Amino acid sequence: MTAARSGEYDVAIIGAGIAGIFAAYELVTRRPDLKVALLEQGPAIGRRSCPIIDKRSDSCVDCPTCSIMRGFGGAGAFSDGKFNFTTQFGGWLGDYVGPDEVMALIEYVDRVNVAFGATEESFSTYTEEADRIRRLALGYDLHLLDARCKHLGTEKNRELLAKQHQWLTERLDVMCNAKVHAFSPRKDGGFALETAKGTVGCRFLVAAPGRSGAEWFTGQCRGLGLEPINNQVDLGVRVELPAAVFKHVTDAVYEAKLLYRTKQYKDQVRTFCMNPYGHVVTENTDGIITVNGHSYTDPKLRSENTNFALLVSNRFTSPFREPYQYGKRIASLSNMLGGGVLMQRYGDLISGNRTNAHRMEQSFVRPTLDATPGDLSLVLPKRHLDNLIEMIQALDRLAPGTANHDTLLYGVEVKFYSARLTLTSELETQLPGFFAAGDGAGITRGLSQAGASGVLAARGILKRLA
Repeated sequence: MTAARSGEYDVAIIGAGIAGIFAAYELVTRRPDLKVALLEQGPAIGRRSCPIIDKRSDSCVDCPTCSIMRGFGGAGAFSDGKFNFTTQFGGWLGDYVGPDEVMALIEYVDRVNVAFGATEESFSTYTEEADRIRRLALGYDLHLLDARCKHLGTEKNRELLAKQHQWLTERLDVMCNAKVHAFSPRKDGGFALETAKGTVGCRFLVAAPGRSGAEWFTGQCRGLGLEPINNQVDLGVRVELPAAVFKHVTDAVYEAKLLYRTKQYKDQVRTFCMNPYGHVVTENTDGIITVNGHSYTDPKLRSENTNFALLVSNRFTSPFREPYQYGKRIASLSNMLGGGVLMQRYGDLISGNRTNAHRMEQSFVRPTLDATPGDLSLVLPKRHLDNLIEMIQALDRLAPGTANHDTLLYGVEVKFYSARLTLTSELETQLPGFFAAGDGAGITRGLSQAGASGVLAARGILKRLA
């Protein structure tokens, strides 16, 4: 961390996830004279470690600050680093700017990443083999979304972020372990931030709190009289099965985004974060343990399984206004029953049996996460469970073996997004000088659009400073 120039800055950025990193990069690249502070409640990238990933523990030990979710790089630091070139999924940035501008921003973010060492290799859904998978999927009412995808890999992703951290610390004040408790507008203009390292003042403010800060961000905004708009809730399970089952799909399209609308409820279910030869991992958000997946580029670090999320998307209307709490409370049921993540064989779920240690010993699929065998029907609402089962049966037609008895389901997986604020095309809130960006602000979901939103907010500020 650089020594602080002063407590007063031209721009302060809350959150050093991908959105915050790219907002900071854009500001100091275009205007090196600016005083910029990047505040992050977690540790620097080099000090982030997880006892489970480091093989020092088999289960979550509830660290005071979860390094999986917080720290420089945000939740994306421990992800497998999928970077999707598309406007079809990844959030709602297209609600503010046109699709051509979204793609131009994504391409720009990628060029910056490549300059820091990211791979130039990508996978595409525009190949002949991918088109064959698309036609096959359509026969089962599954819709493969078009996208080009880069896979940075979990280990390579952290190396990239370490280089970006070093570059930024040489040009602005990167303040890690500097939790922002509250922020408010000043009477004389600008904003005051109460942080773990004292008061910080700024002329412009960018809030990029990340998924772990979504609930806090919503509370802060309501305190300022900025009422958010309800966002959707993405809730489901992570599926783990032998890599051979989906090999024909993942060989053609590394990140296969498949959408399905259920016949029973007409709800949308989608695959998300597909990890060929990957590992299932946990995340800790304010003491709530949820599940995610990783994948490495190094063949020596790979497993024999593929994992992916199945998420049911629900958008609620008035009087509901707590999408974050909805997902959090369902996840807490899993934690209550299993002390963390629950795991159930698909066959046991269908037959109404709780998976136990004895049944797991008989399973042909060996789990990559030490989760508690249990019964997901005691956790997930019936509508969600029905949707997930119908989706698995549809996927089984595309990839026979998906609905095998020993396919593992981990629950729950929740994508926490804040309810969105009313924003301009430059992501400025109704409070002049206050901008919002990234997943935690409910604008994006994923690395590419998160970075793009940070750049968009920074460019809005630069226009006002011109």
